[in-house]
Amino acid sequence: MQFKEIVGQEEIKRQLIQTVAENRVSHAQLFLSAEGTGSLPLAIAYAQYINCLDKSDTDSCGVCSSCRKYERYIHPDLHFSYPFFASKDVKIAVDVLEEWRTMLLADPYVDLDIWRQQLSADNKQANINIAECHDIIKKLSYKAFEAETKVLIMWLPEYLEKEGNSLLKIIEEPPANTLFLLVANNQEHILSTLLSRTQIVKIPKLPSPVIENYLVNSYNLSEEQASTYSFLADGNLIEAKLQAAQAHNDNAEVFAEWLRMGYGNRVPDLVTFVDQAASWGRENQKNFLKYGISFLRECSLLMSGADSLVKLPARTLETAQKLSKHVLDLNMASAIITELEQAHYHIERNANPKILFLDVSLQLVKIIKFKTLPKGTQHIYN
Repeated sequence: MQFKEIVGQEEIKRQLIQTVAENRVSHAQLFLSAEGTGSLPLAIAYAQYINCLDKSDTDSCGVCSSCRKYERYIHPDLHFSYPFFASKDVKIAVDVLEEWRTMLLADPYVDLDIWRQQLSADNKQANINIAECHDIIKKLSYKAFEAETKVLIMWLPEYLEKEGNSLLKIIEEPPANTLFLLVANNQEHILSTLLSRTQIVKIPKLPSPVIENYLVNSYNLSEEQASTYSFLADGNLIEAKLQAAQAHNDNAEVFAEWLRMGYGNRVPDLVTFVDQAASWGRENQKNFLKYGISFLRECSLLMSGADSLVKLPARTLETAQKLSKHVLDLNMASAIITELEQAHYHIERNANPKILFLDVSLQLVKIIKFKTLPKGTQHIYN
């Protein structure tokens, strides 16, 4: 992977290239970012650049023998470690290396949900176990086969528990010409002993204009559609791509109409909606619920008088203003958000969608039409 293939992050790219030019590449680095900002592609592009045989001032060449192997993730001195779902056939990460390569070749912007689907892991628990740590130590103790620098890219070191302490010695005193690149989303969940031995590279969220431009060019969307999906993604390109791939779903209008059904106590229409929602598929259902949560948070800003902070596109903003004025209040919005968050949680865990959406629809009627807030709802105002 070359730097030019990575969306945005121009400043980070320049910083990484500069470390190579000035011969000050730290042997253990932690790329820390929110999901969907491109930290894993950056780590791969950085490793490829370091080992490129004909690098320029701005990128790897992409055509030398090293780059060609890096492009297919088969370079013998490029090693990956990542959370996996242990079974009788899967003991260490290399046991699912082909699946990992297949996923990255399709799209290197990945999260744990995408990886889980690649492995059909259902609800199994992911981790990086002690056997994997021992395999890392073994692999890195060998001399490099071809490249000047051996590279280990560990994705999501948060899934290392106390077993990760077995890696401390090799990270602190690595074999010659060995580079550790850790790619993480949550600093608080990383072993403190591991953190103290790495140089942290903080990677910012992608700005909305960068995501909008990418969606317009890559998915042939209108500027309004791209703006909507960028708003929902909140700097997460993985989420933005998912929204764009499902652009035929007009979540804005469908969600607003769902609220109106609840306000009007239109039970037959709600039953019809439940049947439709049950047929969408799990990812579409999750996206719909996530859209509803984001939309109601923007409505809450409108109802609080913070109009300048609202980021909704013009058409959707008009709908939000009407609902905020005539249908919702802050307590209702808070209660519905809670219901949607719980529904999203259960959808991820394979709840029956028909029963779930029927239950949430009836809760909408109670909250909006009859103003019956769930027990324990926090009142925002008196």
